[in-house]
Amino acid sequence: MSLRFAYGVLSRLVYALLLMSAGIATEAAARDVHVLAFGDSLTAGYGLPAGQGFAPQLEDALRRNGVRAFVTNAGVSGNTAGQGRARLAWTLDGLKQKPDLAIVALGANDMLRGLSPRQTREDLDAILAEFKRRNIPVLVAGMLAPPNLGAQFRRDYDTIFPDLARKYGAPLYPFFLAGVAGDAALNLPDRVHPNFQGIKRVVGGITPAVLKALGAAK
Repeated sequence: MSLRFAYGVLSRLVYALLLMSAGIATEAAARDVHVLAFGDSLTAGYGLPAGQGFAPQLEDALRRNGVRAFVTNAGVSGNTAGQGRARLAWTLDGLKQKPDLAIVALGANDMLRGLSPRQTREDLDAILAEFKRRNIPVLVAGMLAPPNLGAQFRRDYDTIFPDLARKYGAPLYPFFLAGVAGDAALNLPDRVHPNFQGIKRVVGGITPAVLKALGAAK
């Protein structure tokens, strides 16, 4: 056997092995579950070091529960539901992998700014409609208005999330900040945004709902 022939055979073998390993890696990557966290500062990780926000903590929680997942942080601090609606299409178009589940956590800034609940409802409705059009399952993360905004505002605002979840047949996590809102020890000095421990509490609360939603989406 000539050296040239042997080298050619060896080269083809190495190339075949590389293709095989690349195929295995691609197949493994394709099995990873993609969760999109589409929200505002609460999902963006406002005021927290890298790796301590909602997306990385949720990703870690899912993996600890046996789900090979990666969570894309699509939170933009300060966004209202209307601003989220305006960027949704190009956000989804820019993703390399279609989400297996989207967590929609918007509306808090609408409430803090005293925007019309009717407008918030319209914007969130449009967001959920777009996810449905693209056949992307959604988990609706609700918010609750504080008492100081008045009984009528609270009724109009608080019903947005369960109403829309029901309309689109989506699971609802009733209050994103359950167990965190109002607790100074779990929030940054601004008393609005959760600190690391606060996000840990949020993730601990919502993870079972995410796992259930992912199971239903299969």
